[in-house]
Amino acid sequence: MFKQTLLATVIVFIAWSAMDFLVHGMLLQSVYQETAFLWRPEDQMHALLMSAVTLLFSFCVVSVYSYFIVPKSVATGLKYGLTLGVGVGAVTGIGSFCYMPIPLYLAGAWFGVNLVEITLAGIIVGYMVKEPTTQIGESSF
Repeated sequence: MFKQTLLATVIVFIAWSAMDFLVHGMLLQSVYQETAFLWRPEDQMHALLMSAVTLLFSFCVVSVYSYFIVPKSVATGLKYGLTLGVGVGAVTGIGSFCYMPIPLYLAGAWFGVNLVEITLAGIIVGYMVKEPTTQIGESSF
């Protein structure tokens, strides 16, 4: 199952990176320019660190499903992704609005993006990670 977990992590990371580029790099660009006083200048941003964080979070999301969620199926992955997506979306979107002077529509966008990305991750992991099989005479421990 470790190979399935690693492969699913890579697929989730690629999907999230592509979506982040589209949403944050293109669709929300004008909003970020309107609120430029909140962000580091582009030459001071840490893109490599952000990619590393995204990869680590991808691994965590996939690993929790892989090792702790039963039964494994696309339907279970969808439920897992939706539940986690609502929680992470609320914390990152609405939670940020509570203490940062961002427009409410940006908070809503962050909520929505996280909900969609993590739900997609749940679907991916539900499709890719299957129940471990044991052979006769093997222990599952």
